[in-house]
Amino acid sequence: MKNKITCRFCKTPLKHTFVDLGMSPIANNYVKNEDTDKMEPFYSLHVYVCSKCFLVQIPSTISRDIIFNDQYAYYSSYSTSWLEHAKNYVEKMTNKFSFTKNSLVVELASNDGYLLQYFKEKQIPVLGIEPCANVAKVAQKKGIPSLIKFFGVNTAKELVKKGKKADLILGNNVLAHVPDVNDFVGGMKILLNPKGIITIEFPHLEKLVEHKQFDTIYHEHYSYFSFLAVEKIFAFHGITLFDVEEIKTHGGSLRIYGRHTENKKLKVTKNVTSLRDREIKKGYKSIKFYQQFDKEVKKSKRNFLKFLIQTKKEGKTIVGYGAPAKGNTFLNYCGVRTDFIDYTVDKNPHKQGHVLPGVHIPIHDPKMISKTKPDYILILPWNLKEEIMEQMHHIRQRNGKFIIAIPKVKVL
Repeated sequence: MKNKITCRFCKTPLKHTFVDLGMSPIANNYVKNEDTDKMEPFYSLHVYVCSKCFLVQIPSTISRDIIFNDQYAYYSSYSTSWLEHAKNYVEKMTNKFSFTKNSLVVELASNDGYLLQYFKEKQIPVLGIEPCANVAKVAQKKGIPSLIKFFGVNTAKELVKKGKKADLILGNNVLAHVPDVNDFVGGMKILLNPKGIITIEFPHLEKLVEHKQFDTIYHEHYSYFSFLAVEKIFAFHGITLFDVEEIKTHGGSLRIYGRHTENKKLKVTKNVTSLRDREIKKGYKSIKFYQQFDKEVKKSKRNFLKFLIQTKKEGKTIVGYGAPAKGNTFLNYCGVRTDFIDYTVDKNPHKQGHVLPGVHIPIHDPKMISKTKPDYILILPWNLKEEIMEQMHHIRQRNGKFIIAIPKVKVL
């Protein structure tokens, strides 16, 4: 008999499937070449939706300590477009809210210091909180104070005891990574100065649904947020979302702005009410709406496999570009190994010389593409396709072509 699973926010029993991607390895656990014959653990990627708060989520079947450890392979600074995004954010925040050398900016899941370095350049005091020691140490080498810990109520209380209160708390693509969302948001409430603000960025569930971005589902992402769900969670902890922006990162994300509910000076904007109304109109408060997604995902898988089979029948060669977590979900769900894709490449040297988890496709330096001259390059981090096609522009000179598979197979 299965254990009863409940919503991580409101504790309602979870009964309704959003999508079931079967069994899959941990997406960022890249396998060393010498370990390819060893057993590799697979875990369920069955995603549910709560019938009460409509939070889309994976039950916490894997401890966060297993996923976020000192072997964590994601380093934010390897994407030039993401660095540009971070720099633009810092300019916007300093201009809009006038942070100074007397302020404190705290980033949750600060990674390798990719963003806080720009606040530091402006002589604004910063603190990063990052649980993965290997990436946090890179930030420390840049001179960015980084606390190697998971963030939550206890960490927030420890910082407040030391006299630290944040004027800005930010978190980019971390909210989905939190198994205990109440502890995480509750910690922000404690750490935030009375007049401080919070900004959190995360992929928008609306875009995941509309563009069939099922590859963004993996064990590292415990939750998938609509605006309706995230607003309810923050309100429960005494934080009012007073503004929201729709941004292009990760295939379509939201940047929410929060403040203490008691701080009435920051008025709730029309952006909040219009997005809330839009989601309600589209059906985000109806279980039936969520239950259609599983069928769409199965259709996407079949269409991708048809393309691969036909292309290989024609004698064409296909390789991948990138080794992102989303690509690992996609390839494992579709059952694609080296019978279809010879290898993939990645700029991150921490991934090179390994194989992708589950499917065991080898990861090489991007120079390998010039040596083997494949017919097609499948761009696995499709959200960075413009950046990648610019880097690999020489491919077109010999009639090579690029492919993306989300939301549907397209030759570029």
